[in-house]
Amino acid sequence: MPAQPIEVKPSDERYDALRRGFNQRWIAHPDYVVVATSADDVTAALTKFLSKPANTKRRITVRSGGHCYENFVSAPDVGVIIDVSAMNRAYYDPSMKAYCVEAGATNWHSTTQLYRTTGRALPGGSCYSVGSGGHISGGGYGLLSRLYGLTVDYLYAVEVVTVADGRTPKVTVASKDSADPALRDLRWAHTGGGGGNFGVITRYWFRDLPQPPGQVLLRSVAWKWEQFQARPDLFKSLVRRYGQFFEHEHTGKGPDFIHRYGYRDLFTLLKLTHMSNGKVGLIIQMDGTRDDSPARLKAFLDYITEGFTTGTETHVAETVLDRQTGEHPAQRELFIPTRLPWLTATQSLNDSGPNRCGKYKSAYHTKAFTEEQIDAIHRHLTDTTYHNPDALLQVDSYGGMVNDVDSDATAVPQRSSVMKLQYQAYWTWDKDADANGVYDYRDADKDSGIAAPHLRWIRDFYKDVYRSTGGVPAAPDPALTASQSSNTDGCYVNYPDVDLDDGTLNTSGQPSYQLYYKNNYKRLQRTKQRWDPKNVFRHAQSIRPPAPN
Repeated sequence: MPAQPIEVKPSDERYDALRRGFNQRWIAHPDYVVVATSADDVTAALTKFLSKPANTKRRITVRSGGHCYENFVSAPDVGVIIDVSAMNRAYYDPSMKAYCVEAGATNWHSTTQLYRTTGRALPGGSCYSVGSGGHISGGGYGLLSRLYGLTVDYLYAVEVVTVADGRTPKVTVASKDSADPALRDLRWAHTGGGGGNFGVITRYWFRDLPQPPGQVLLRSVAWKWEQFQARPDLFKSLVRRYGQFFEHEHTGKGPDFIHRYGYRDLFTLLKLTHMSNGKVGLIIQMDGTRDDSPARLKAFLDYITEGFTTGTETHVAETVLDRQTGEHPAQRELFIPTRLPWLTATQSLNDSGPNRCGKYKSAYHTKAFTEEQIDAIHRHLTDTTYHNPDALLQVDSYGGMVNDVDSDATAVPQRSSVMKLQYQAYWTWDKDADANGVYDYRDADKDSGIAAPHLRWIRDFYKDVYRSTGGVPAAPDPALTASQSSNTDGCYVNYPDVDLDDGTLNTSGQPSYQLYYKNNYKRLQRTKQRWDPKNVFRHAQSIRPPAPN
């Protein structure tokens, strides 16, 4: 009789840790958590769960790194969680002629193991503890993506435990060159279709992975909010010119230096914090092997900060980024441009922030911000009725090689954006609502007012920025001309947001699946129908099988 997978039940001391993920808003009460160490463990866990008819009303979910922003993995209706985090190797697989990354490997596992042994890397995220299972299947990106594209642009094959008949789990390997079109669809669905939709992912294989630059140039800089409060026009100018820079780079227009120098290797994270943080921050990474990188860095900063100094008078001064901004820690040491080996730099920037509660929203922007959007951003970041140093809008540079790929080549349809936005609000319980002498998740269960001001702020912020497109960053309407179209292109599935399906918050007429997947949703639905027709793998925004004719 084969060994059974590890089951962590409520009586086990590990249970309280394993029933939750990174976001402390979501705590599940499953019958047990399966700690899977192989595809056979996953198969056994699914077989047991599906053999009990009563389980059809409860969900079985899967976790790799545990960074799901909504309660798709940890929720009251979850009966069993399959934790694949122990499956965390990354290596070259000669039998597949491809680089293998197991689903439980974190970004840090895949970065260090692949680079040290092969010199290759996935162009993945800057948050070290995010698991590959969800990161990759949702179309993960990172600081190398403008130079090399998305992780899924290199995906050759995926191993998934599927239940195509709704009863019998099977280990299925789907590759780009599978003879069966249904298998090719299954592989394609994992190039941005999101996690937890078609089965339990156990392994990925990649071909032709890029070699990162041996050295990168880093810089962090910050500007004081008190100076921006005295000169709000300069805050708005920063936001305006930051967006314009990447729009110009994408369109071939704008200042000559952008195209003469070339900036595909430039990745930036603009941290537009709430004013209670005290500073607005910017983190920059460039190819450090180019001799002209210091000059290119200076030219970029001079462009986006035009007007900060006039003559001998400085209105907004550069300062050290000496405080946490969202998920990134202080970056004091990088105020002076610093050249480091790529692996060392990646280790320096990688962080997840502390474990706390959070709410997130996302947007793709195909053009620079409109004046109405800039005014809304400033209005909510200077809201005096709200105080939270850990609330911000992070604006990542995007485009480059990402936009060289056709919108239907992978399940990620957004292939013309120049910025990727993440609205973030973090908080802790900070109140002993149940009077037991400690802070924990039970306080939030007792008092919904703990989360209320943060949810209200981020929802109002988002709705105001996208007021002209129904409160969300709507995808373009094909019936409109380019001049009439908005500057947004939907949302990122790896930053899920259940508010997108709330008719009071989203009046655009575009439900979440259209904002995430656009025209690719129909093919994803057909794949769902083939590989999970009984909808075993589901959550609030999962792909649904097509409705019967």
